[in-house]
Amino acid sequence: MNEILKHSIRFVALFIVQAFILNQLEIGWGIQLMVYPLFIMLLPFDLGLIYLMLIAFGMGMLIDAVSNTYGLHTSSLVLFAYLRPIIMKIFSPRDGYEKMREGNIFEMGTRWFVYVFGGLLAIHHFWFFLMEIFRLDELFFVLQKTILSLPLSYALCYLLQALFISKPKER
Repeated sequence: MNEILKHSIRFVALFIVQAFILNQLEIGWGIQLMVYPLFIMLLPFDLGLIYLMLIAFGMGMLIDAVSNTYGLHTSSLVLFAYLRPIIMKIFSPRDGYEKMREGNIFEMGTRWFVYVFGGLLAIHHFWFFLMEIFRLDELFFVLQKTILSLPLSYALCYLLQALFISKPKER
């Protein structure tokens, strides 16, 4: 499948899942499931930072427009996109990223995905909830929401990859 078509389908699918399903769920204890950062994670490694941030801005704005969240999703997703190359450089494989196409769990392995995507998702969630509450005296509540939402969002992203991304063929 054409790479642009594949990423366009992912964009639309994750947008619909996030905006029309997950943002409507009331789980309790401040838990909010967020899977749309997975789209930014699965973009090609060689995509420039400006393009990455523009795509993140567009997706965040669409989700904010539908969800009435006034820039929360946009700011956290742009931060995710900005930090992605930095975190990926810290955890780069010995051979680099030249042979890899995208940062999915099957190409990069579980350990790499836990460190890179898990770290980025933690920063994303913390920033999102910090901006949502916007009070430093509520830092404990921000941490509670982050700690409770993070494992569920990560597990859902893992499940989505297992269901919809094909494993690479053995060479």
